[in-house]
Amino acid sequence: MTKKEKDQLVPIWERRNLTLDEASVYTGIGVDKLREISNSDDCDFVLWVGTKRLLKRKQLEDYLDKCRSI
Repeated sequence: MTKKEKDQLVPIWERRNLTLDEASVYTGIGVDKLREISNSDDCDFVLWVGTKRLLKRKQLEDYLDKCRSI
């Protein structure tokens, strides 16, 4: 099974963690802006797996719900 096939098994809206590219598609926010926001030390929706950055979908949604602008 290829990576693409594995990625299609779980719909993006049901995944617990998203890559920057997935989060960008999901939220409509650019990858660069998501990277900028998640670079902050007090960002509670970023999960580091080694050097790989994943965004916790539910916490990201909560963060965006509270924002008036980004």
